[in-house]
Amino acid sequence: MSQQRKDPTVVGSAQVKEEPAQRAGDTEQSRLPSGRSVTSPWHIGGRTLTSRFFLGTASYPSPQVLQEAIATSGAQVVTMGLRRQLAAGGEPGEFFAMVQATGANLLPNTAGCHTAREAITLAHMARELFDTTWIKLEVVGDAHTLQPDPFELLAAAAQLVKDGFEVFPYCMDDLVSCQRLLDAGCNILMPWGAPIGSGQGLVNPGALRTLRARLPGVPLIVDAGIGSPADAVQAMELGLDAVLLNSAVAHAVDPVRMAHAFKLGIESGRLAFEAGIMARQDMAVASTPVAGHPILL
Repeated sequence: MSQQRKDPTVVGSAQVKEEPAQRAGDTEQSRLPSGRSVTSPWHIGGRTLTSRFFLGTASYPSPQVLQEAIATSGAQVVTMGLRRQLAAGGEPGEFFAMVQATGANLLPNTAGCHTAREAITLAHMARELFDTTWIKLEVVGDAHTLQPDPFELLAAAAQLVKDGFEVFPYCMDDLVSCQRLLDAGCNILMPWGAPIGSGQGLVNPGALRTLRARLPGVPLIVDAGIGSPADAVQAMELGLDAVLLNSAVAHAVDPVRMAHAFKLGIESGRLAFEAGIMARQDMAVASTPVAGHPILL
C-alpha cells in the first residue's frame, strides 16, 4: 500500500498546534504578513498549511474556471468525488493531473456512497489511484437531506483507520457522534453547517460552538451548507479550524471572484478569532466614558 509523506515538522498526526493568538498591544501585532495569507500556519493530517479554505471541484462551468478559482482562493486542499468522476466517463488521472498543476493537495471523497462497504471500497481505490492516505469519508443516510448515516459512517471510519487512512469524516454536528468517531481513531472531524448544496449557512451555530468547546484539540472543518462569505466568517469566528465548500463558489455568477471573496472572509474570521472578539453586553456601554458633569464648550 502506498503511504502518504509526512511533514517532518509535525509531531502527531492531525493535531492543531498553532502559534499563540496575538493580542492588542503585542509588539508584532501590526506586522501582519504581506503574502497570500495573513493567518498562522497550521498542521493537519501530517501536512503544514497556511490556507484554511478547502475547496470542492464539482459543477464548475469549465476546467479553466475551476483552475482559476483554485488559484484565486489560495486553497491548498481540494476535494474530488471519485465515484462521480468515474460516472461522468472522465479519466480520474486527467482530472488529478489538472488539480496537481494548481499545487493543491488532493482530498479524495466517497460522495455518493450509502453503505460502509461501498465507502471502504472506494477509499481503497482512491489510495491506489492518487497515492494518498487522505480520504474524506461520506456515507449518505437520507436521500432528501444527504444527511450522513452515523452508524455506517462510524463502521467505515473504524475500518479505514485500521487500514492506515487519515480519515476526514463528514458528520453531523452532534457531540456524541463526534466523540464516537474520535474513539474509532479519527483525528479530524468535518461537521456540517447545513445540508449539502443548500446555501443555508450555519443552521445550528450553538452545536458547533459546543463542539469547539468540548473538543479543543481536535481539528474541526465546517463542511456543507455554506452559502456566502458571511457564513464562512461566522464559522471561523466560532474558532473552527477551516471551511470546506463547493456549491457557493461553483454556482456563483462569477466563481473566480466568489472564490476570492471566500478567501478574504475566511482569513478575516480567523484573524478576528485570534485577536479575541469582545463580549456581547445586554446594555449599552459608553465607548467614551466621562466622569462627573459634561463639559460645555
